[in-house]
Amino acid sequence: MKRYEVYKNIRKRAVMFGLPISLFALMMVSIIASLLIIIFSFSFIMIIGILIFNATLYVALSKLTHNPQLFQMAKAFPRIISNKKTSGLVYEQD
Repeated sequence: MKRYEVYKNIRKRAVMFGLPISLFALMMVSIIASLLIIIFSFSFIMIIGILIFNATLYVALSKLTHNPQLFQMAKAFPRIISNKKTSGLVYEQD
């Protein structure tokens, strides 16, 4: 008899095939576009190329999910932290 595991991480975000919902939707759009391309093209090389593209897209998205720091451009913390009120007035002369 098959046993099913109870999903206890209800507070974590939803995951399908190891991808968050937004990245899973991107993957599904890519697969549907690939199916349309396969239907309207009769080239075997095109089919192999699309399969390789979808596989690499899935691997890249899953790597991005497990390591989100790969594409982080900005620093995590600001250079200066201040409690001063910000205003548009400039009191200095250039």
